[in-house]
Amino acid sequence: MIPHEYIEELTRRTDIVELVSSYVQLKRKGRLYGGLCPFHSEKTPSFYVYPDTQSFYCFGCGAAGDAISFAQKINSISYPEAVKLLAGRAGMPEPQEDDKTGRMRSRILSINKEAARFFHACLNSSVEEARQARAYWRRRGLDDKTIVRFGLGYAPNSGFALYDYLRDKGYSQQELDACGLFKRNDRGNVYCLFWKRVMTPIFDLRGNIIAFGGRVMDDSKPKYVNSPETLVYHKSETVFALQIAKRSASRRYVLCEGYMDVISMQQAGIDTAVCACGTALTPQQVRLISEYADEVILSYDSDEAGQKATLRSLELFRNSPVKVGVLQIPGAKDPDEYIKKYGAERFKALLDGVGNALDFRLKRLRDQYDLSQDAQRLEYVKDAVEMLAERSNPTEQEVYAGRIAEETNISKAAIMAQLGTAAKKAGYKRRRAENMERLRSGEMNQINVPMNAGGSQALGIASAQQRLLAAMLREPSYIDMAQGKVSAEQFVLPVDKELFSALVQCRQRGMEISLSALRTCVSEEAMNELARLAAQYSDVNCTPDDIRMYLDRIACGMPMANRAAGMTEEQLKDYIQSMREKKQGNAPVEE
Repeated sequence: MIPHEYIEELTRRTDIVELVSSYVQLKRKGRLYGGLCPFHSEKTPSFYVYPDTQSFYCFGCGAAGDAISFAQKINSISYPEAVKLLAGRAGMPEPQEDDKTGRMRSRILSINKEAARFFHACLNSSVEEARQARAYWRRRGLDDKTIVRFGLGYAPNSGFALYDYLRDKGYSQQELDACGLFKRNDRGNVYCLFWKRVMTPIFDLRGNIIAFGGRVMDDSKPKYVNSPETLVYHKSETVFALQIAKRSASRRYVLCEGYMDVISMQQAGIDTAVCACGTALTPQQVRLISEYADEVILSYDSDEAGQKATLRSLELFRNSPVKVGVLQIPGAKDPDEYIKKYGAERFKALLDGVGNALDFRLKRLRDQYDLSQDAQRLEYVKDAVEMLAERSNPTEQEVYAGRIAEETNISKAAIMAQLGTAAKKAGYKRRRAENMERLRSGEMNQINVPMNAGGSQALGIASAQQRLLAAMLREPSYIDMAQGKVSAEQFVLPVDKELFSALVQCRQRGMEISLSALRTCVSEEAMNELARLAAQYSDVNCTPDDIRMYLDRIACGMPMANRAAGMTEEQLKDYIQSMREKKQGNAPVEE
């Protein structure tokens, strides 16, 4: 762990405006600096730098953090590497790594590198099992250049060969236990996780090997074996082949279902092909892909499982800034098979003619109905209209209403009329869901803050808590006011609990209160959240009176929020209605 004192000194010597300006053209806007975000494509600036909190935030893609975070993101480097980079800029000596975890992380990366060399050497050996492994890769259509480029290999039949190899290299038993390549049986004996399998290394954004995927060459089970979670590998946050894709000039990414699809596409010249590590796409992977892509084409298998995975992925990308399309693969079960059958150029033509997400959803819906039957045709129109009402803008609604009219032989005017009614219902449903969530989080218990803003802005408990956190970051003396008045357990959101505890602890230890100082005490998610709050409330200058009101509201409002959290949906509906009546003066206000 890099000492707190070192980070504090580095923070004092680093001006985030100067740092960001070396990568982004910034324009001063009052107390702030704005420019085009370097982490996603945009034409209108939504990226801002805040000198008072030494932070940045993009209102477009959500990228946020301090100077160290920016150096990490813009250069695709690790935290220690970012610290070293900024130290060089500031004329400071490099920090001395005294973290045992850091040393173990480095050793695991070294082990993985040696293991990859071992697997690749096994693939190229003269024994019969190696010949079979090479033949397997050949049957999959891979040439020597691709095999070398991806570091593909073979794990031999012996369950101990890799273990003996690594022990001979000088790695300790503790290091081998931590790397994820080995397991222990019921008797405590060590054996290799991978044996008699073709091997695919998994790289991080810096090109370090962090994990492996192994596949059998026949029909035996389990078909796939993958590395477990380790200090260096977090599958929910890892995207296979992203270290290659991010170097491409293209911002159109192709998201596949598996390693083989990616490798096949890459060999065919599609250098932005990637896939999720793990069994399903995660929100973290979506955020990571969105940092590099302007457009994502989902290219999953054509079977039912692949189509369901497509629908799940579309939901995850729904709030992402990237444009999303869906590739339909005629005459093949997956991209790998299509490329082998019809060639790379024909596959690229498919990509160029890809349909959007709404096209895919409507086609899936249409396939469920027999449009020759009046009853099913009307049911299809009803479901299609509801889909358009929830997921499209007025222009799209106009276009797709015309298409549905042609498919069903129902007038466009009738469909548009039905769509208008459905849109109102969708809006009501959406607002009700939002109100339910606000109620559960305490936000329906409204207060008027801040005082110095004229008391015109109505906020709930969660909002008061977040404004309090932002104010505590800007003015550390407010932490002293909060101690003893509220506790971390009273905060609604888990990430806000974490931030409040960290701010109090840093204050008690006499540490500098800044994003950079807090980074050693909180998760990356919490860091991003605090940077977001600092940006969102940068123009709110709270007084001690405002802070006292925040604290009172948090202390007094939680019993009501806790009561609401235990209600059923019907009870919540009734409660919301009663609150509405109280607000309108039709019922006595609850004390």
